[in-house]
Amino acid sequence: MATKAAEPRARRYDPAETRQRVLEAANMLFSTKGFVSTGTADIARAADVSEGSIFYHFGSKKNLLIELGRQYGENMIAAMDRGEGLAALTIETTIERCFDYCATHKQWEAINQGGTDRIGGSSPGGHFHDPEAEPFYRSSREVVVAWTEAHMRAQLGAQGVTDVNIPVAASFVYAAVGDALDRAFGSGATPEEREAIKAETIRFVSAACGYRS
Repeated sequence: MATKAAEPRARRYDPAETRQRVLEAANMLFSTKGFVSTGTADIARAADVSEGSIFYHFGSKKNLLIELGRQYGENMIAAMDRGEGLAALTIETTIERCFDYCATHKQWEAINQGGTDRIGGSSPGGHFHDPEAEPFYRSSREVVVAWTEAHMRAQLGAQGVTDVNIPVAASFVYAAVGDALDRAFGSGATPEEREAIKAETIRFVSAACGYRS
């Protein structure tokens, strides 16, 4: 009687590398198969790690999704910030860099081509995302809004603007820019239309929040 060949055992990596391999594999699979259709066993195979290591490092598939959302938000912040100092970073520059980041990463084209059950394929506003991916968007939103608050305090403080409720305004800015990015990258807009949307976003946010030119 033929015996079933044992499946090859996953390689052992140091904890930091294991964690990173899991994140990269999960991001790839969630982006191509969707969150619901991806199991932890799928992630383990793609990462070449044991399935147990996923639960050891992240606790659950949901927590893994939350961590990916946090990383996505931090990558967006890094693209806008570049370590130049918040007080010196104008609102025009941050929005321009946000648009550039999204154009480079092609996230909106990916969601339109692949359907709405993709992770990381919608805007910071999350208008097109699958409800199952809500933890991703909430996590991403949390870190980006916190950075936006810090940026607004530095910028408006340097300009002597004191009559803005910054926590509320930062939330509104996040939503407005998210909607603008959806319009620019999620609806087949031409490059010229994208530029017009970006210019109007800068004008609107600057006027609404009291930024001085």
